[in-house]
Amino acid sequence: MKPADLVIVDMAGRKLEGRREVTSEIGMHLLIYRMRPDIHGIVHAHPRTATGFAAAGIALDQPLVCEVVIGLGQIPLAPYGTPGTPELAATLEPLIPDFDAILMANHGVVTYGADLQSAYMKMETVEHFAQIALVSHLLGRQQPLEGAEIEKLVVARNKYQGVKSAAPMPVYACADTDTRRRSKSQSKSELPNAIVSLLRS
Repeated sequence: MKPADLVIVDMAGRKLEGRREVTSEIGMHLLIYRMRPDIHGIVHAHPRTATGFAAAGIALDQPLVCEVVIGLGQIPLAPYGTPGTPELAATLEPLIPDFDAILMANHGVVTYGADLQSAYMKMETVEHFAQIALVSHLLGRQQPLEGAEIEKLVVARNKYQGVKSAAPMPVYACADTDTRRRSKSQSKSELPNAIVSLLRS
């Protein structure tokens, strides 16, 4: 992508500059800007692992990695909305105020931050975390962080400069960990053989 490829629009989505057409999903971008005055950069993409979770209807909301808990809290799953229509923005609307990264069912991912670099790095974090979550599924066991551990991360989060995520910590931070592990653990035999074969190739 080159600067000449950029399209400049106003807050109504009208093109002001640029030789290309305005994206059909401009409504999603504008909605985020309207609802989050702190946001000045948005990235929408279709990274394959994270989009795989979105296509499977699985949110990335397990507190498995401390860096992700600090930086993003949770990554929820928005219901499916037809791309290029107001449906898409409507499915995101309830989640935008409280999260900085959202999986879009059967579609992709959107992330946003104080600037474009921040939004881009959040997208990288989502895909990286999705790969870790998938591997933990394949291993047949997940070991989520417990309530006390997450409470320490809340303190650490406040010390990190640049970490200004709106996302709350996992809502089950104080839930019974043994119960959570039993309900979330998955054996290799339960995974589709096609996925196992793909990751071995």
